Amino acid sequence: MRFIRHVTLAALFLAACAPAQDSPRASATAFANKAVNSTVPAKQLFGAKSNSSAQRPAPLGSYAKGCVAGAAQLPETGPTWQAMRLSRNRNWGHPETIDFIQDLSRVAARQPGWQGLYVGDISQPRGGPMLSGHRSHQIGLDADIWMLPPNRLDLSRDARENISSISLRRASGAYVNDNWSPQHQAILKAAASDPRVARIFVFPGAKVKMCDTATGDRSWLRKIRPWWGHHYHFHVRLNCPRGARGCVEQNPPPRGDGCDDAREWVSNIINPPPPKPVDPNAPKPKPRRDYTLSDLPQQCAAVLSSD
Repeated sequence: MRFIRHVTLAALFLAACAPAQDSPRASATAFANKAVNSTVPAKQLFGAKSNSSAQRPAPLGSYAKGCVAGAAQLPETGPTWQAMRLSRNRNWGHPETIDFIQDLSRVAARQPGWQGLYVGDISQPRGGPMLSGHRSHQIGLDADIWMLPPNRLDLSRDARENISSISLRRASGAYVNDNWSPQHQAILKAAASDPRVARIFVFPGAKVKMCDTATGDRSWLRKIRPWWGHHYHFHVRLNCPRGARGCVEQNPPPRGDGCDDAREWVSNIINPPPPKPVDPNAPKPKPRRDYTLSDLPQQCAAVLSSD
């Protein structure tokens, strides 16, 4: 009996002397402080998160250097869309982006031969740098829309991993090929006409094709910007939502419809200018360094550590 009493008192003494369990907030703060000071690439930290942060929605930083708090998930399948490559877990974005995609998919579903949209990468659950692929798509305001017209919206998860989009380019992007259709132009016009959209990236030949065939109001063409690649999908970038103080806007596109610039791109594809002389004494360019968490906006540590 005396032995049991001594053991009980000893246990109580040890319990009283043991450090208290950290509160969830203290644990999150400690994690954030450790992560900020870590040299681990930010893409590994953000790529490991499977869900969004329990925070108010907010894009933080710039399109290629930031994160997103409180992201919403585009449902895998909807009445007029399907999210593709689900294994990547990149069907997350700011709620305004998710609303935009759903709105555009309804426009697409009204086009002959289109059931809606196949949606590629948006962002990771908490945005940030990705393990592979994009430099942008970090703040939940970018989305890739496949050029493949959906003729069914009941693809299995496995099918979505293996089906491919179609390319619309010919001659290295100088021209469109036979896959181009008026429906593609109608969907791109609808996207560019949406006031939420800042710009849309597509290969140069598609831009010139639209410049040559657009009638009536041509103001929407200003947002269509030629860029390398972007022939299997087009890339929509939204403006920072109203009141999003932590969001860094990209400079607006130059004035005008941008058609002359696109034609210059095409001309340079067909007749490349002579290469610039190489200075043998010039220092070799340094390889691009992976961002760490300390490179991103300060709020991204809280986004990463949030439940």
